[in-house]
Amino acid sequence: MSNRIGFIGAGNMGGAMITSIAQSGIIPAENILVFDVDRDKLSVLREKTGITITDSALETVRKSDIIILAVKPNMVKAVLNDIKPAVDNNKILVSVAVGIPIKFYKEMLGENIKFIRTMPNTPALVGEGMTLMCCDKNVDEKEAEQVKKIFECFGKVEFLEEKLMSEVTAVTSSSPAYVFMFIEAMADAAVLSGIPRNLAYKLSAQAVLGAAKMVLETGKHPGELKDQVCSPAGTTIEAVRSLEKNRFRYAIIEAMSECTKKALEIGKMYD
Repeated sequence: MSNRIGFIGAGNMGGAMITSIAQSGIIPAENILVFDVDRDKLSVLREKTGITITDSALETVRKSDIIILAVKPNMVKAVLNDIKPAVDNNKILVSVAVGIPIKFYKEMLGENIKFIRTMPNTPALVGEGMTLMCCDKNVDEKEAEQVKKIFECFGKVEFLEEKLMSEVTAVTSSSPAYVFMFIEAMADAAVLSGIPRNLAYKLSAQAVLGAAKMVLETGKHPGELKDQVCSPAGTTIEAVRSLEKNRFRYAIIEAMSECTKKALEIGKMYD
């Protein structure tokens, strides 16, 4: 890949993406241009990866072919105002901000811009991210595949219709938080049984990792895999009975519904 990739924002998500791309070798690290207001953070990132630091968001856009806006939704409008003079119809802009529709970016930057909206998640930090992408009509198939290849440096990528991008927030972007809570709860129960805390976290996390891989690699329905663990009159079915009694699945569905509702509310702010 010969493109220069610009990043505006190098926080947890941006930093993870930048590090993974630099380490992947798909582009020379010096061709990754990064701006963030935290200059100390950028210095550490440059030392670690060999990326190029820029002095402003505007400079980043001017010198880049693909620009990834890795900033929070409340910062997007200010950033767009800053970079507008450098945006042209040959550059591809990519956003990771939740809730904000493509039409908002086009209203700010022009109808003919090339824009891709994405929804990554924090497991990108360990190369196991899940990113959803939707592309503006001005982005051709080759350009979409270029950006897809970038995001594949830190996990899996799927294309999705934009009308579902807010809805998918609950199942990708926000879901690691629920899983972390589940792991923590499992570990607390193990500690209650006398298992040392550090070991409890390791056992719980590995159980979740292994179960997830079984779903992905066997292709079997999660319910079928659950049934395989539940022996008649055994310990597991007793645990499942308790989870059902305490509305475990209902709690997850409700939480995700509330998450989706919030993402839609954020989107309406930019209509």
